[in-house]
Amino acid sequence: MRPPTEAAALQVRAATHADLAAIAALHARARAAYHRARFPDAPFDAVAEHARWHDAWARVLDRDDTPALCAVRHHTVLGAASYRHRTDRQGPAVTLHQLHVDPAHWGTGVGRALHTACLDAWRTAGFSRAVLDVLWHNHRARAFYTGLGWRPDPDRRPAPDATHLTLTLDLAPRERPTPLPPPAGR
Repeated sequence: MRPPTEAAALQVRAATHADLAAIAALHARARAAYHRARFPDAPFDAVAEHARWHDAWARVLDRDDTPALCAVRHHTVLGAASYRHRTDRQGPAVTLHQLHVDPAHWGTGVGRALHTACLDAWRTAGFSRAVLDVLWHNHRARAFYTGLGWRPDPDRRPAPDATHLTLTLDLAPRERPTPLPPPAGR
C-alpha cells in the first residue's frame, strides 16, 4: 500500500481554542514574511506581534458571528481563515477577514483548501457575493486571489496612497452547460 500524499492528509475543520497558539504563531510568521519585502528592518516577528495576533484570534474564536477554520496536516495547524457575514448597499455578503498559511507551506495547496472550504460554507449559507481587503504590496496574495476568480471591487477604487485593495467574488451557483443533442442518425 502506498503512503498517503501530503494533499490527502490535509484536513480543513472548524478552529477551536486548542488551535489558538498555533494559529497565532503561523499568522505572525506569515505576516512577517509578506511584510519583510517592504519593511526589511521592522520587527514583525517580535514577542509583541505574537501576543497581538494571539489576542486577535482569541476574540475571533469567542465570537459566534465569525466562523474560523484551520487546515491541519498530521496534527499540525498549517493555515487558518475567518470570515464574517455583512450587509452593504449591494445586499448580504460575506467578508473574508483572514486567510493565512504558514510560509513553510506556501504553494502546497493549504491556502486553496481553506479557500474552497470557505466557498462551500458561503454558498451553503446562500451568499451570492464575497469581499476581502488585501494589502496592496502583497503581490503573492493578490496573485493567489486573482487566480481564484477574485476581482477588484468596482465600487471601491483604491486611493493613490492606498494600502489595501478591495476584491470581490461572485458566488452565484455555476450554471451547468446544456448537454448537446446526440448526432443525427445514431
